[in-house]
Amino acid sequence: MKPTVVVTGLGIVSPIGIGLGTFWNHAVEGRSGVTRLQSWADPPAETYRSRIAGQILNFNPQDYVEGPLTDRVDRYAQLGLVAAKEALTDAGILMEKEAPHRVGVIVGAGMGGMLMGEREISHLYETRKPSRVHPNFIPAITLNSASGIIALAFGMKGPNLTISTACSSSIHAIGQAFHTIRSGQADVVVAVGADASLTPLVFAGFCSLRALSSKYNDAPTRASRPFDRGRDGFVMGEGAGALILESLPHAKRRRARIYAEVAGYASTSEAYHMVVPREDGTDIATTIRLALQEANLRPAQVDYVNAHATSTMVGDEVEVRGLRQVFKRRADKLFVNATKSLIGHTLGAAGAIGAVTTLMAMHTNLIHPTLNYEDPDPECRLAGISPKTQEGRVNVALTNAFGFGSNNGVLVFKRSGSR
Repeated sequence: MKPTVVVTGLGIVSPIGIGLGTFWNHAVEGRSGVTRLQSWADPPAETYRSRIAGQILNFNPQDYVEGPLTDRVDRYAQLGLVAAKEALTDAGILMEKEAPHRVGVIVGAGMGGMLMGEREISHLYETRKPSRVHPNFIPAITLNSASGIIALAFGMKGPNLTISTACSSSIHAIGQAFHTIRSGQADVVVAVGADASLTPLVFAGFCSLRALSSKYNDAPTRASRPFDRGRDGFVMGEGAGALILESLPHAKRRRARIYAEVAGYASTSEAYHMVVPREDGTDIATTIRLALQEANLRPAQVDYVNAHATSTMVGDEVEVRGLRQVFKRRADKLFVNATKSLIGHTLGAAGAIGAVTTLMAMHTNLIHPTLNYEDPDPECRLAGISPKTQEGRVNVALTNAFGFGSNNGVLVFKRSGSR
């Protein structure tokens, strides 16, 4: 029999707070972390079509992680490292008491070390001196630099992997961690999602793609508005989320506090378009059904969905269509919210941050509000979406994440011990 996998620790670094308690308090209050763009000085923010973002201001990784490791990696890996440490502390994992080859790290990242990459390439062309390129440039910009630095920092010698599937990256990292434990390859896996791509070039690319909100440049907190008729694109953000997954026997031996069981996971490809989802929602519905099938649960047992809900015109509609295909009349009895309304779209970190939010909803029986849900789009209307905090017991929940390249991922969590 495959072992039950549970979540015993959570960590988060976000535009509305660093650390689980601060983040959750601000989420339930409905605080927005979207501000005017200030991540760089040149080119000026005024030259961009969109001029707002979910930024983590005044972040210094050395306030959270001691030692020189944080200087060796890009900002996205720093965020991931801090989130991982927060999750390990929350779980009470002491590596000196663990068999290091039974503890793994799996990270989901969409872009990798873009901050350092852009800085160094600009410096190279300005100085025309190749010898001045930072000696740590290559290991710092690789996508696996976050998983590598986390393993190095804590002495984890088990499976060490990085998954990059755009905005669904960290859902798949958590899903892979789930299967790694179920297959017996590890007792504990630190699953992390991290992205810090608020850089001049990446931001310009998303602006050129016409994917970002620009209508609310003078009112940043109103810009991210999933499911609302007034939405005009997503707000780009940065952040990291981390989960500690363990086999249930391992968690019981430690007498660990359990947030929930990871019950199911599914990954599919629409094989349709690099950017636009299939508009009928059938592939999203299929992914949800497959995840529930692995969890041995029925749609009627689901209480809550943490939606991908980026605040784009097509994406939000398609996700709701997929939910209605699976849940039919019950779709209007589900709690549904959009964490991106609070912090923007954190790209590869979005799935992990959504999973942390899902587990906190299960833990506290509180569903944070969906900000700016003022004029519901009829194509996206669900009774369980609310601009106010909702209360209710959550026994079974879904976390959705969908990425460029026709990539879909869904996780199913259930309250530990529930059927």
